[in-house]
Amino acid sequence: MPQVRRALKDIMAGAIFVAIGVAFATGSLAYDVGSPLRMGPGYVPLVLGGILVTLGLLVIVKGFIAGTGEPIGEVDWRAVILITAALLFFGVTINGLGVVGALLGSTLLAAFARSATSIREAVIIAVGLTALSVAIFIVALQLRLPLVGSWIPL
Repeated sequence: MPQVRRALKDIMAGAIFVAIGVAFATGSLAYDVGSPLRMGPGYVPLVLGGILVTLGLLVIVKGFIAGTGEPIGEVDWRAVILITAALLFFGVTINGLGVVGALLGSTLLAAFARSATSIREAVIIAVGLTALSVAIFIVALQLRLPLVGSWIPL
């Protein structure tokens, strides 16, 4: 039984992969899946969910067979809270602040998840990721999201 304890990180990581993969695959069934030649909007999430479940199962099996690994350390609650807050901030403010405001705020929150990040580094990360995201999603992919939301008077 000590092998299971030593491989607990692999087993837990694999279980998380399986759970996320099942969620994606299940969610994709609400859309038309189609076929490999005529893919519907649910096809790619279904395939990616299946791949993620397969990888998760492989990681779990490796955890049971190899039995190597280190014990799980302490959880960095600061990082957990700030990353979760960043995701929630983006979801809640994307319509009101627009893409630029929501991305700046969420990347600033996420940047401070690492305690050694300075304010200067966080601002550089936030501005860089916001500019890159706007270039990719708004300019290149032409997503119809407002750059500036209704909460910011111009």
